[in-house]
Amino acid sequence: MKIMDDFDTLQGQWRQVRFEDNGIIDPPDDHGGHGAITLIEGDTFSVRREGGEVLLAGHFVLDTTTQPKSITWIDSMGDDAGKRLPASYVLDDDQFLFIAADEGMAQPKAFVTSPGLTLRGFVRHRP
Repeated sequence: MKIMDDFDTLQGQWRQVRFEDNGIIDPPDDHGGHGAITLIEGDTFSVRREGGEVLLAGHFVLDTTTQPKSITWIDSMGDDAGKRLPASYVLDDDQFLFIAADEGMAQPKAFVTSPGLTLRGFVRHRP
């Protein structure tokens, strides 16, 4: 898949179905949670609860030349605002999974969490 293909495939709404943080499965989640909807428009994203409350927003940069493919998240609000969070991802038409590291850490190579790593899984949301 070329970078434009991944970029185009990411567009739209995604419902979060999986969350792991620092090695813990399904801890309290202030930036998403099961059922939260992530909207990707261009290179921007926003995460909202089902009632519409914005939990997180920002933009991202894709790089399909790395193994695994990488995405860098840059939040525009919250504790990580302005930080570059390196992540790896896998993507197909209906599923999106990424694992992100804290700023200053290396891009994660495995989809397993430990301290400083957050994993989120999504399925395509069709309202």
